[in-house]
Amino acid sequence: MASIKFGTDGWRDVIGANFTFDNVAKVAQAYADYLNSQGAKRVVVGYDTRFQAGKFAERAAQVLAAGGLEVLLSKSHVPTPVLSFAVWHLKADGGVMITASHNPPEYLGFKIKGSYGGAAVPALVAEVEKKLGAEPRAFDPARHKLERFDVRKPYYDHLMGLLDMDALRAYEGVLYHDSMGGAGGGWIAGFAKHAGLKLEVRGLHEVPDPMFYGVNPEPIPANQFTVMTVLKAEEGRTFAAVTDGDADRIGAVLAGGANFNSHQIFAVLLKHLALHRGLKGRVVKTFSVSRVVELLAQKLGVEVQTTPIGFKYITDEMLKGGVLIGGEESGGIGVSLHLPERDGIFNALLLLEAVVKSGKGLGEQFAEIEAEVGFKHSYDRLDLHLPSMEHIRAVVEKVSSPRPVAGQKVVGVDTLDGVKWLFEDGGWLLFRASGTEPVLRVYCEMQSPELVKSVLAEAKKLVG
Repeated sequence: MASIKFGTDGWRDVIGANFTFDNVAKVAQAYADYLNSQGAKRVVVGYDTRFQAGKFAERAAQVLAAGGLEVLLSKSHVPTPVLSFAVWHLKADGGVMITASHNPPEYLGFKIKGSYGGAAVPALVAEVEKKLGAEPRAFDPARHKLERFDVRKPYYDHLMGLLDMDALRAYEGVLYHDSMGGAGGGWIAGFAKHAGLKLEVRGLHEVPDPMFYGVNPEPIPANQFTVMTVLKAEEGRTFAAVTDGDADRIGAVLAGGANFNSHQIFAVLLKHLALHRGLKGRVVKTFSVSRVVELLAQKLGVEVQTTPIGFKYITDEMLKGGVLIGGEESGGIGVSLHLPERDGIFNALLLLEAVVKSGKGLGEQFAEIEAEVGFKHSYDRLDLHLPSMEHIRAVVEKVSSPRPVAGQKVVGVDTLDGVKWLFEDGGWLLFRASGTEPVLRVYCEMQSPELVKSVLAEAKKLVG
């Protein structure tokens, strides 16, 4: 069973190579055994728009049902946050989401959800991993039943209870939504119709596509050519929300076509929740999130906590209570108003609420934050595909001894998750192995785009 390994959020692998029906059944059996050991009764299963995702979900559901559990299987593909909501709404003891989130099209994955409607915390995952190896029980259609569920209306009603509906109903503008061919297609437009909004939602890539229209379904500039081109013709406060393959992560593009990254989104949501909504609580950010978020939280008098990369660590903190907002560099943001879970659909609507209530576009709001905290944000990331995990580990070991890059003096090193070089002017450079695929990620934040480009160029040469 060494070939099945859980990463930052579930187990992911290449379809047909290691992500097979047999291996999915083995993981489902381990999860069934864990649930039975906890006295669980009910589990829900969902899936995204990837190749054969529905069939893999059905196989997992069969094994769980054969294990004596009541199993509810989604009627169609659903966004991951909707599956998490279903766990909570249907009072299930756990959930399974068949998705590879933002990974390339050839990947699929198996995400586990806790009864609270969020990512499985590390301790739960560890218990499931211990049970890997048992032979999957046989499914008998005469004895084991699979029920189907649809929670679209209850989910929309739930969001209406969280958002400022008076503000949203007063807005008569346009919101673009690029779902990248993933499971979020049509969900924001559906909410607008359900809630009776005057808002016009213009969808891009809404038809499901297992190949995600030729890009990886991650909302970063390299994958957003279409939406950035479309938004060039817009002006004012109009923006596009971009959700990843399973719609738990969010990116944005501003009028004029400029990318508005996850760090900027995190900062705007934090200020909106604290000032416009008057909410309080800790801010939890993963190791690769901008210093702007940390400086803003300090300005607001809010405690900041940094975790390793992976939303499961944020979930852990949210379950302890007292968290206002938690987020990661990859666009996964959770808000205490909602579930202890990332939700790109809810966050898109919350961004729109911030625009309406402030009367200012997202870019203008972030520029104000930069001025308040005294730090200009520029950021980029390299994803370097190296020959093997051994090669990646060797690189991480090599960069453990820092050196000046692009004329920047290193004044400290942090090894919470990977190796982060801290520069004199407040910028930083992070080397870290991906937890979901054989990739070395190199993250950089500086106070100018030119410096980011120079630092990353030298870092790439250093990796070799």
